Amino acid sequence: MNILLWHVHGSWTTSFVHGKHRYLVPVTPDRGPYGLGRARTYPWPDTAVEVTPQQLRREDVDVVLLQRPEEFDLAREWLGRAVPVIYVEHNTPKGDVPNTRHPMADRDDLLLTHVTHFNELFWDNGTTRTAVVEHGVVPPAVTWTGELDRLAVVINEPVRRGRVTGTDLLARFAEIAPLDVFGMQVAGLADHLGLPADRVTSHDDVPQHRMHAELARRRAYLHLCRWTSLGLSLIEAMTIGMPVVALATTEAVQAVPPGAGALATRVDTLLAAAARFVADPTEARRAGAEARTAALGRYGLDRFLADWDRLLEEEVCASR
Repeated sequence: MNILLWHVHGSWTTSFVHGKHRYLVPVTPDRGPYGLGRARTYPWPDTAVEVTPQQLRREDVDVVLLQRPEEFDLAREWLGRAVPVIYVEHNTPKGDVPNTRHPMADRDDLLLTHVTHFNELFWDNGTTRTAVVEHGVVPPAVTWTGELDRLAVVINEPVRRGRVTGTDLLARFAEIAPLDVFGMQVAGLADHLGLPADRVTSHDDVPQHRMHAELARRRAYLHLCRWTSLGLSLIEAMTIGMPVVALATTEAVQAVPPGAGALATRVDTLLAAAARFVADPTEARRAGAEARTAALGRYGLDRFLADWDRLLEEEVCASR
């Protein structure tokens, strides 16, 4: 199939474009939010092809994957015709939860596909048809060594997002061990938290393969998000073999089995677990092995792509 999708979420798209199809990724001269083109810090196969809005008029597009409401009209404008539409919702609802209406609610011209069962449950989807395709990840090329008694975190925009991503909790964990925080717009985080630079080190927008290599050297992975969808970085860390210290919120309660680390809503419980992993590499290795087994079993790339192939074929065939 020829699939049109915008480059919105780098990690998710990296997994998606590893399938058997041809992926048309819009590019504009400014490489802005609606024309970002191919990823520069993620490895994408050659089947992910950059196309301009003008070129799309001549492309034989089988299906459009939308990820933002405004893309619906943009796709119609750029294609000049209607094609089957699947809307992929990556996020938890905002606002008046659990009564938040999804922007694609009560529509009969698309399939609304969530990345977690939690998200499907908590969004008010109205009468729109829904499906769930759980995440899958390209297996990182490294495995856990954990020789550094430091804790790793991956957060995008931790200062702006604040309590949503658990940024306010980081200082308490920095008392146990130094933190390495990876992600977009993480520079200056130590100053924001009022901590010395040797307790919180920021690694801003590091290429994925290098980030994975650095994560693998840290003792354990922190997942302190209060209200976000299931981050692919958490699954990647588990696949590497890192023990996980996570808040028991949203889909994390399904993704992280008890033996893979610590999962709790009491921060003191998580602090104790982090201290235990820092002090005991053997225990960290045991928990990390369970995390890896769980992640490979549930979030393997082959399962993810097979689920998407079934859904794509059903939608395109139904439209014909």
